[in-house]
Amino acid sequence: MAFSADELRVLRRALATALNPAPLQDDDVQDCLRLAESVDEAVREAGRQRAFLLADLARYRRALPGSLPGYLELLRDALAAGYDPAADDLSALRALRGNPAAAALLARCQVLAERSVRARLARVAQAGPRSPLPAPAAARTRTPARLAPVARTRLLALPGGRAAEEGPRQPAPGSPGRPGPRPPAPGERPVPKPSEVFPPRRRPVPPPPPEERAAG
Repeated sequence: MAFSADELRVLRRALATALNPAPLQDDDVQDCLRLAESVDEAVREAGRQRAFLLADLARYRRALPGSLPGYLELLRDALAAGYDPAADDLSALRALRGNPAAAALLARCQVLAERSVRARLARVAQAGPRSPLPAPAAARTRTPARLAPVARTRLLALPGGRAAEEGPRQPAPGSPGRPGPRPPAPGERPVPKPSEVFPPRRRPVPPPPPEERAAG
């Protein structure tokens, strides 16, 4: 990037103002804004030229070995612009190492590639261990499995339930291990049985046959 004489004067005034803050005139402010816009446009143009250069480099690389002279020239320009050689470039240069120019460029690219790998490893080491990954969304939103319904105990068996209001349940008479009916107290009339109060009805006697009536 090259600056004109006027742009260098504007840049010098901007740097002096940054070191020693002082009020600027309107003309100086406008000159700084125009210089900033020019720098931004130059950066955008450099990005576009870099994209075109890398596209041409890939196209010449695919056309190897017939495009060897143009590929080597484009690769040198890309390296001068700060391009890190990719694995495809190293493979292509290894296949063309019989050419002295390709062998020399291969040595240069290997040094740059190793330097780039070391820089990436250093950045990863400075970043430190990564925080543990959060649980997957499916695991966070997973609905707990439904358990089988627990058998409910009857309320009669709970303390203070109906069983407590009704009193202890009397055991059935005659059941094994349980006492029978209470004997009547002395002088107390026993409760009659249903068979004594309501005697069974007698079955009617059928009349004798006619032969027996005639004989009688």
